[in-house]
Amino acid sequence: MAWRCSGATNAELIENMAKAEIISSARVAAAMAKVDRANYVRFANTAYEDSPQPIGHGATISAPHMHAHAAENLLPFLKPGARVLDVGSGSGYLCAVLYQLLQDPSDPRSRDSRVVGIEHIPELTAWSVENLRKDGLGPELDEGRIKMISGDGRKGLPEDGPYDAIHVGAAAPTMPKDLVEQLARPGRMFIPVGTLTQQIFQVDKDEDGNVTEKPLFDVMYVPLTDREKQM
Repeated sequence: MAWRCSGATNAELIENMAKAEIISSARVAAAMAKVDRANYVRFANTAYEDSPQPIGHGATISAPHMHAHAAENLLPFLKPGARVLDVGSGSGYLCAVLYQLLQDPSDPRSRDSRVVGIEHIPELTAWSVENLRKDGLGPELDEGRIKMISGDGRKGLPEDGPYDAIHVGAAAPTMPKDLVEQLARPGRMFIPVGTLTQQIFQVDKDEDGNVTEKPLFDVMYVPLTDREKQM
């Protein structure tokens, strides 16, 4: 069903993912409704297709159903005041969705929420900032509540951690130990792992620092690599 969720509008795309039971939470649906995918793709006429799309520099924006899966999986850890890391942040789309999921007008901790996007292609980092501003998130960027940086996402960004939730948008050949270390206690990471075959793993760290890895489903992502190998 996932590949049949395309819509003519953002609202229709979200509705179709809900009908397919990819989106099951009203919070996820509401957050995705606040972020117009047309602001984060190269070709606005295909913005609401449920498929990955090229965004230049050998990178892609994941299909909407994969972003929905990630948001649903990380949802228990996406609360006002949380810190979230998005590795391979690309166009900035999921950073916007994750930020919306940390907001609750009735909870003053919402202003303490932080989303960090790390992308190893500087041109995409700059473009993602433009996209977020176009989508109305300029004040959040200016105030540091959303932070987009260029760097090696495989190493994370320990100085801004630990992170309650980490999303990785490209496939690591093996589980990145640096990212596991940067998970909070408790914390969760949603990450594709593998080379010829890939699986999404749910990585949980409990209050005592014990880590469990649970495979969820098979996928095919671009590799988590460096700029030279990707370009």
